[in-house]
Amino acid sequence: MLFSQKKDSIPLESEALKGRKSELEISGIHYVNDSNMKEPYPDGSEKIVFGLGCFWGAERKFWSLKGVYTTAVGYCAGYTPNPTYEEVCSGMTGHNEVVLVVFDPSIISYSDLLKVFWESHDPTQGMRQGNDFGTQYRSGIYINLKYKSLAHNSLKVFENELRKSGYNSITTEIMNFPVFYFAEEYHQQYLAKNPQGYCGLGGTNIKFPETIS
Repeated sequence: MLFSQKKDSIPLESEALKGRKSELEISGIHYVNDSNMKEPYPDGSEKIVFGLGCFWGAERKFWSLKGVYTTAVGYCAGYTPNPTYEEVCSGMTGHNEVVLVVFDPSIISYSDLLKVFWESHDPTQGMRQGNDFGTQYRSGIYINLKYKSLAHNSLKVFENELRKSGYNSITTEIMNFPVFYFAEEYHQQYLAKNPQGYCGLGGTNIKFPETIS
């Protein structure tokens, strides 16, 4: 199927592809740690969703962290229900490529995860990350309303550090949790299944300077 292409701006809802009612079928079992990618999660677990470029490399940044129960890649912050990878890549769904991180906050905090997020990509690039260009590669934090101010504070702290080194303003979007759609099975933990697979994710070499609150 051929789609019209919209790579530099998010489409209007009226322009977006219609999608489908049925979810994409996946096993639901994490390839690396054998955990459940879908709910129910262990009692006390919390979650956050990040967009930081190609979700293959983004997911790998989080699945081995102590305190992270599970991760999964998917699509969010757009309009099209239950989109396919091809539809998202067309730019006509409005969705971002993202990674869901489910974690134990008694072991690893939101602040710890935000530090990994900021240091793992360049959040000043708008609708791209490195050589990957398109609205699905935008930087984003999708978070519980309770912790939204924490995310905004972390942006201010890191933006200050980036500007010291000549970077432009951060373009990261920060939103309350949108609907998260799981990506196709072959995308889940892709770089564990394909160790030589492509990963264009790269940071700025700027360290996040402090704990935030």
